[in-house]
Order: sequence, then structure tokens, then C-alpha cells
Amino acid sequence: MFELAAEQAGMFFTWPNLGYWGRAMITTLTMAALGCGFGFIFAFLLVYFRTWPLKAMIPVRIILTLYVEVFRRIPFLVLTFLVLFGTRGFGFRFSLFSVACLTILLISTAYIAEIIRAGFESIHPNQWEAAAVLNFGRFKTIFGVIAPQSWPLIIPPAFSYFVMFVKETSLTSQIGALELMSAGKYFNSIGISPLLAFGTCLSLYFALSYPLTLLGHRIEKKLKLRFKGKIVKSHEISLIDRNKSHQVAN
Repeated sequence: MFELAAEQAGMFFTWPNLGYWGRAMITTLTMAALGCGFGFIFAFLLVYFRTWPLKAMIPVRIILTLYVEVFRRIPFLVLTFLVLFGTRGFGFRFSLFSVACLTILLISTAYIAEIIRAGFESIHPNQWEAAAVLNFGRFKTIFGVIAPQSWPLIIPPAFSYFVMFVKETSLTSQIGALELMSAGKYFNSIGISPLLAFGTCLSLYFALSYPLTLLGHRIEKKLKLRFKGKIVKSHEISLIDRNKSHQVAN
């Protein structure tokens, strides 16, 4: 195997082949970025409505909770095939790239929703009480008080899931989507040594995921430094507002 790889290295590492790998690499990153990017937006909206305490929202909360619990437990590859054949069964002819992005969107929404919910619940109850004392509506409370304080707890794990989904895109090669794994399969199918084909695939996945992991750590450190003082100050303000409300009540 090593002898074959050494013989084929010269004909394998050509500009056309490197261009093909480059397109596959860009597609892999784009799939994960689009799926997780829109997944973050939908997850935020999901948590916004799922945590609404009104009795009229109980059916909505049940449906959203079921969505999160179900889609967190469906294997990525199974959902990929369900999305592919399900959309075609309803007459939609989505591209394989779109199917892959939609699959990532559905699963990432469920996972990131749990991260956001945990981030909101970690905020001290005094923050919610202070917002209520100031007559803040739900929208202003969430986006103006709770969300800014929970970013240091939400962004790092959400970014880790993004890195995970960069690697999960390899499963979309089973439906023929062009990404790194399918590129490796293609070169292996035309006679290139599997050591070269999949070794290159491995190297490019590492070249994508490792810098993203380092970037995630850097973002986490910056968020902690940026929001540490603000969170302490906000907590002190909430205590002052709470004491004032008690004094007024008395």
C-alpha cells in the first residue's frame, strides 16, 4: 500500500486535483456554516417561545420540547436519508447540497436550543425580577437583559457543535453530496491508493477543524473577559432595584 501511494503521489497531487479538493473543502465548510448559522437563529426563537410561561403557550411548549428531544436522538445519516426522500416524496427536488444543509439545520437547532436554554436558566433569578420591576416586556427582558449575560455560556459550546458538524458532513457523502469524504471516495474509485485518497481527506478535515477549535477557545476567553465586569455590575444593579421595590412595597 505504501509503495503504491509513493508511486501515485506525483500524479495525484496535481493542480486540477488540488482544485477539486479545494472545492470539496469549501463545500464542507459552507454546509456546516449555513446549517449551524440558521440553526442558531431558529434555536434562539425556539427557546424564546419554549420558555414563555403563559398558559396559552403550553401546547407550543410541548411541541417544541418534543422537537428538541426527538431530533437530538435521530442519527445524522438516518435524518439525511429522511430529508432526501421525504422532500422528493412531496415533489420538492432539492439539490444534494440543500438536503445536507437542511439536515444540519434540523439537528443543530435542537442541540443549540438546549445550550441556549441552559444559558438562560443559569442567569440569577434576580435579573428576571429586576426586569419585571422595571416593567420590561418579554422581548426586552430576553434580548436586553438575559441574552447579553448568557453569551459567555452559550457561544463556546455552540461553536464546538459547529466544529462537530464540520466533521459530520462526511456522512452526506452517502447521498452523493460533494464534500471532503465524497472527494476521497471519488479518487479511490478511479484507482488512487486509499492511503493517499483518505489520508488527504483526513488531513483536510484536520486543517479545517483544528483552527476552528483554536478560534473557539479564543472567542471563549474574550467573552469571559468582556462580560465578566458587566455581569457583576448587572447583578449589583438588580439587587439595588429589588431592594428599592421592597422599600416601595413597605
